[in-house]
Amino acid sequence: MTVRSEWSSSSHKVCRAEIGYALAAEYWGQGIVIRAVKMAITEGFNEFTDLVRMQALVLIENKASQRVLEKLGFHMEGLLREYTIHKGTVKDLGTISNFLKVMESSRISLRPFKVSDADDFLKWASDDKVTRYLRWNTITSREEALAYIEKVAIPHPWRQSICLDDHSIGYVSVKPELGDDTCRAHVSYAVSAEYWGQGIAKQALRMAMSRVYKEFPCLVRVEALVEVENKGSQMVLEKVGFVKEGLLRKYGYCKGEIRDMFIYSFLSTDKIM
Repeated sequence: MTVRSEWSSSSHKVCRAEIGYALAAEYWGQGIVIRAVKMAITEGFNEFTDLVRMQALVLIENKASQRVLEKLGFHMEGLLREYTIHKGTVKDLGTISNFLKVMESSRISLRPFKVSDADDFLKWASDDKVTRYLRWNTITSREEALAYIEKVAIPHPWRQSICLDDHSIGYVSVKPELGDDTCRAHVSYAVSAEYWGQGIAKQALRMAMSRVYKEFPCLVRVEALVEVENKGSQMVLEKVGFVKEGLLRKYGYCKGEIRDMFIYSFLSTDKIM
């Protein structure tokens, strides 16, 4: 088994590594490869402290190896056509799989926003990549950040700062409906692009789902509306246990466009994954 690291030319840090493996045929089908690769992943991230991505390149016809990677949490990313020579033949590599390092859960917390979060809030809320799918516009100044925290975040019924070591790196909000619809609420969230791919949105959403049904006793359903092209958010919801219920055509207005949206739900009786 090999783990080969690659260096980032801009930061001179090990940012990604490629993993390869093989096992004697007499031991196939006994789960040995899965256990071995899992150990290699753990040791790789511990040994290369700047590593954030583990990837594998698999021949398209190698279904068994693809299944091993899927069971370990790797994600299928695409097809590399005519990419390599294998046994004298130029072949496609059917998938690029990756395993992204997950931030230690003990470092992630949810708490109400504070005025003192303004500088941290501005760092991620001023990024167009982060606000691309949000209903509110990119924050452009510290004054605007302060105003948003004071007038929107703090008065909100349940808007929590996602914190890494108590520094704001995102938000998750759950807003219950009023009147006869208090059984239902909408959830939204965002995380600083600097921390994408580290499982933070998933951790924060799990924390939120474990709390809101206790804090809002009338609540039985939490909904999420997601743009069709926002694949990352859809993946987060599904990993937490949200169920995709359907497509709402021309449903939501965002950034000057009326967009199709998927609707997801998580019920009080559902299990957090």
